[in-house]
Amino acid sequence: MKKYIPLVPLLIALAPALAPAQELKVALIAGKTGILEPYAKETEAGFMLGLEYLTKGKMEINGRKLKVIVKDDQSKPDLGRTMLAEAYGDDKVDIAVGTSSSGSAIAMLPIAAEYKKVLIVEPAVSDAITGSKWNKYIFRTARNSMQDGLAAAATFKQGSVAFLAQDYAFGKDAVKAAREALQLTGSKANIVHEEYAPQNATDFTASAQRIFDKLKDKPQPRVLQIIWAGPNPMNKIADMKPERYGITLAPGGNILPVLKTWKAFAGTEGTIYYYYNFPKNPMNDWFVAEHMKRYKTPPDMFTAGGFTAASAVVTALSKAGGGDTRKLIAAMEGMEFDTPKGRMLFRKEDHQALQPMYHFRIKKDQKNEWDLLELVREIPAAELPVPIKNKR
Repeated sequence: MKKYIPLVPLLIALAPALAPAQELKVALIAGKTGILEPYAKETEAGFMLGLEYLTKGKMEINGRKLKVIVKDDQSKPDLGRTMLAEAYGDDKVDIAVGTSSSGSAIAMLPIAAEYKKVLIVEPAVSDAITGSKWNKYIFRTARNSMQDGLAAAATFKQGSVAFLAQDYAFGKDAVKAAREALQLTGSKANIVHEEYAPQNATDFTASAQRIFDKLKDKPQPRVLQIIWAGPNPMNKIADMKPERYGITLAPGGNILPVLKTWKAFAGTEGTIYYYYNFPKNPMNDWFVAEHMKRYKTPPDMFTAGGFTAASAVVTALSKAGGGDTRKLIAAMEGMEFDTPKGRMLFRKEDHQALQPMYHFRIKKDQKNEWDLLELVREIPAAELPVPIKNKR
């Protein structure tokens, strides 16, 4: 007599083995509306391209499907906090990335600690994020203000420097970092003035004249460094003819639509986080070619930042074997990961990504609408001694 095993209990017993692996969830928070909208759109595009490249188009990690939940914080700190809490609490994401505004990013940091979940900061740059406001759940792929400052300081050897920056967290933090960077690099340049204007300012007449008055009689070279997020005031400052006082402009890096407006300043030098034609590696080659194919433009600064954050996410989730926070932190401290700029490393002490920067010159002979900058030199991470300030 044959013995039959009931089918229903057998299927129940096999169910765990037959069930598909639980998907991995990632939140991307960006200021998709508001003054930093162009940055946010670039970040999202780069993030999705990065995930596609790194997962070979499968959008899965270790056999688990990857789901991306995109949220708009409008670059508002209170909304940033809410969006991140929703991502961790309601959406149950394993890891989050964000955001465009330094003010909003700083507001989000305690939420990561409250929910005990990892937050990768991209592209906000305020030093406080990996400094005084840091907690162990925070990692940053974006460069910080000090890296910007150290890169610029490498080009200021002597003379007199003034700053024009926005009157909020990003601008003030950047100028503070620039001051410290000049000291750290041993530069003999002297800072003679700091000028802050509203974040959405359009008239720079009074600000520029105050800067000119402070600089015009100081030792040469006389440099005005412009640190600005969003529509850049360099053209308006240039219209006031700072060269009358022997003053040259030193712009920080900016997005391609802004760089296109600087053609009249051939020979002007500055420093930048990323320019599509500078890094030479297979990942960047694919990135540039694919972005040109899809968007008819080269990838930009924040597109590269989004791609970099995607690389950190994929590398971390792969190494940790999933979204367990303790395993993620253990995997990410000291973790190296490939990016369009080359290999980066999360410093164990403060989780800041160490990375190169670029010294550029605006081209005189521009062969096409995107042939804008020439590389003076890559400034390696080893030449950017970013202080550890998180008091871990």
